Amino acid sequence: MRSRFRPLRSQFVFPTIRLALAKAARAHANFRITQFSVQGDHLHLIVEADGKQALSRGVQGLAIRIARRVNALVSRSGRLWADRFFSRELRSPRVVRNALAYVLNNFRKHGAAGGSRIDPYSSAPYFSGFRGLRGLAPFELAARVAFPLTPRGVAPPADPEHFPVVTARTWLGRSGWRRSIAIGFADTAGDP
Repeated sequence: MRSRFRPLRSQFVFPTIRLALAKAARAHANFRITQFSVQGDHLHLIVEADGKQALSRGVQGLAIRIARRVNALVSRSGRLWADRFFSRELRSPRVVRNALAYVLNNFRKHGAAGGSRIDPYSSAPYFSGFRGLRGLAPFELAARVAFPLTPRGVAPPADPEHFPVVTARTWLGRSGWRRSIAIGFADTAGDP
């Protein structure tokens, strides 16, 4: 989803987007946001939907929810989104694994790394499939170490009810993609 407003990726705007994602992820049983990445002028989403109509309505509801909240936050009016969303069905374990690597590590492509291993402006802090973390999500690991993995302004909320993603329900999204190798911190789509 491409935005007319920039920057979506800021410590002031991102918490508003994350809250809208959290509300939308739980709004309907037939549409679930499982992973996301916020970039300067666009969002990448991995969602599960129970059909084309559920996907269309879910993304439309999310787009409206984000637009209203961001417009109110920055005292602007008018369209937030530049165009319609683009979607692609993910049908195999390898394709899902590559999509996860692309979305979770997309910040490197846009030069927004800033020395970080994970992208705090994405669902990476909640993702338990990174190689080397033994099935823990980075926010769970952060509770066990003395250094934070994400800046305080964009750190994950403590309450799971406010997490912007939900656990995947489909076999591909939950465990099927793990037939391939786990995702590394620097992997992109197509990396083994």
